[in-house]
Amino acid sequence: MAFFHFILSLFILFSLSLGGRARGGNEILTVDRFKGGVDAEGVPTGWKLEKIPGPNSKYVIEKEKEDYFVRLLSVNDGFGLRKEISFDIRKYPYLSWWWKAVQIPQGGDIRKRETDDQAGQIFVIFPRFPSMVNFRSVGYIWDSQAPKGLAGACPAYSKAKYVVLQSGTEKLNHWVFETRNVYEDYKKYLQEDPPPVGAVLLYINSQYTQTTAEIYYSDIFFSARPPQALRGP
Repeated sequence: MAFFHFILSLFILFSLSLGGRARGGNEILTVDRFKGGVDAEGVPTGWKLEKIPGPNSKYVIEKEKEDYFVRLLSVNDGFGLRKEISFDIRKYPYLSWWWKAVQIPQGGDIRKRETDDQAGQIFVIFPRFPSMVNFRSVGYIWDSQAPKGLAGACPAYSKAKYVVLQSGTEKLNHWVFETRNVYEDYKKYLQEDPPPVGAVLLYINSQYTQTTAEIYYSDIFFSARPPQALRGP
């Protein structure tokens, strides 16, 4: 994915803190429900920009009924939001979230470097010492053409693994609930024991296909047990 071309800057200032909060006792570690507003730059509170977007792209918190979400719009661009959060993935192995793709990059296909654009990417970053040049990551993507279930490594960095969870327009404009056992995915695709989590990264890109992509994210959390998708946006 495109963001790994510059992701080595992720941990130049490596001072990790527990950015999430527990709810439901010790069963759930919330990453964000996007109810905390934005900072002076319009970035959701607690997050940092991973690459500044172009003038036609945007990131904004919006509300649908009673639920808040962050909207990412990419116009011939690639950028993301990163939240630092440190914990043992063994204690909270399940990552869950809601997302809704509104527009996918036409012609995007992760299987080719020249079309490596996706409407949605959510990555869990695992830094290792020295963190500036050494990290692992496991991510989940909404691709335009690659088949669901496809797994592989980012061409730019072999320790960055991804799994295609959604593909194409079948569920376009519908909220989709996802849950993945990140701990098991890490062991399966990286074949080692994971270090502590360092950050969660949301990303979108459409620069290679010179197109537009748009996606919403809501209610991102880790949990000790598989959650039930009882409600959502």
